[in-house]
Amino acid sequence: MLDEITEMPVDTQSKLLRVLQDKEVRPVGGQTYYKINCRIVATSNRNIQDAISGGKLREDLYHRISQFTIHLPPLRERREDIEPLAEAFLKFFAAMAGKNITGFTPRAMERLINYDWPGNVRQLQNEVQRAVLLCEGTEIDVNDLSIPAVSEGGQAQPQLSLLETMERNAIIQVLKETGGNKLEAARRLGIGRQTLYNKIKAYGIKI
Repeated sequence: MLDEITEMPVDTQSKLLRVLQDKEVRPVGGQTYYKINCRIVATSNRNIQDAISGGKLREDLYHRISQFTIHLPPLRERREDIEPLAEAFLKFFAAMAGKNITGFTPRAMERLINYDWPGNVRQLQNEVQRAVLLCEGTEIDVNDLSIPAVSEGGQAQPQLSLLETMERNAIIQVLKETGGNKLEAARRLGIGRQTLYNKIKAYGIKI
């Protein structure tokens, strides 16, 4: 299995092509060649023709390994797969982290489904893993997600960094503890009241 073959250095591609043509390989530092009989499965998230014309993939290697190709549509074109994939990733990462997280809130799942996922399944996997680490309850909420919400016009709102996400979550938690008292919340957070107001507006926090 060769994941992201278009990221393989071209000189390594040349060596791979030679191995596939000669059906033999010599271990690094060895003198003896060994016959091989294997099948290659290669993947790429790039447009193959663009990769070839851009010098990222040798054309002769491509023709050597492309006897049978499968085109997998991007995640944004099969949104019905997002929920079961997210649930599977959640179960796996929650078990690894030793956390009792049972699922996603409706708002969180809606955001996952509406997002376009330019990084496809790998990005969804990373997002769920990150959310599991941040989640402090039994369900992942939108506050645990780093992907931006999609506006009515279909445009993604600015994405928060990990630090900004943690700050937003801290502000929400303190506001809950103070019953929405902004003056007391600002005091506990060690910031000015106007600064707190600005952050509440910037982070879209609803009180």
